[in-house]
Amino acid sequence: MPQHATSGLRRLTRTHKLSVAGVAAAGAAALVFTVVPGADADQGKSQATAVENVQPVAFSAVGTAAKAQQATIAKQAENSAAEGKAEVAAKKAAAVKAEKARAAKAAANRAAVRTAIPAAAPKAVAAKPVAKPVAKPVAKPAKKTYPDNLDGWIRESLDIMAKKGIPGSYEGIHRNIMRESSGNPMAINNWDINAINGVPSKGLLQVIAPTFKAYHVEGTSWNAYDPVANITAACNYAADKYGSMDNVNSAY
Repeated sequence: MPQHATSGLRRLTRTHKLSVAGVAAAGAAALVFTVVPGADADQGKSQATAVENVQPVAFSAVGTAAKAQQATIAKQAENSAAEGKAEVAAKKAAAVKAEKARAAKAAANRAAVRTAIPAAAPKAVAAKPVAKPVAKPVAKPAKKTYPDNLDGWIRESLDIMAKKGIPGSYEGIHRNIMRESSGNPMAINNWDINAINGVPSKGLLQVIAPTFKAYHVEGTSWNAYDPVANITAACNYAADKYGSMDNVNSAY
């Protein structure tokens, strides 16, 4: 067998395989070649030429399909990335919303607690009122009473004189009363000089009207015949003229 024929057959066999594979992958029209061992060199050449003419179409189809597939993959990747971002954003927004809701609930609970505490405080105070000591009324001392007789009149006069700072004793008053009127509060002298002058002496200690009015003691009666008023006025006069009724032993 000539050398060029063998060479042509070997080339035809490799090219034919590539062409068939390329056409099958791209979906082009099927080209079927029957390789018969021992075919002549011209036939090998013509087949090789046919294969060479078909080869660019097969590779072009494969490149277009690959690009389309790459574009599809890229689009899918892009969509997947966008979906991932959207999902992350949605989760983040949901987390923020949940945190705000939790914070609002916590604030509401704190406000409810603050509102409840002051409302309960007055009840505690009202439940335990502070007991204030009740002031007991001060009992007023009973008014001192005196018997309606000479002893009682002298004692009442001495108490009034003590309050007014008028000196005198029970003995001095009693002694002068017995000399002047014998203890009669209605006694009157109608014969001495005072009577002649129109101002008779009156009462237990025989006091004339001008002297009684001048030395009258506040808080007693203005009636010269009143026993207590007569005694205190006479003692007031005696204290002024003689230092005390105790110093009087005769008409004064």
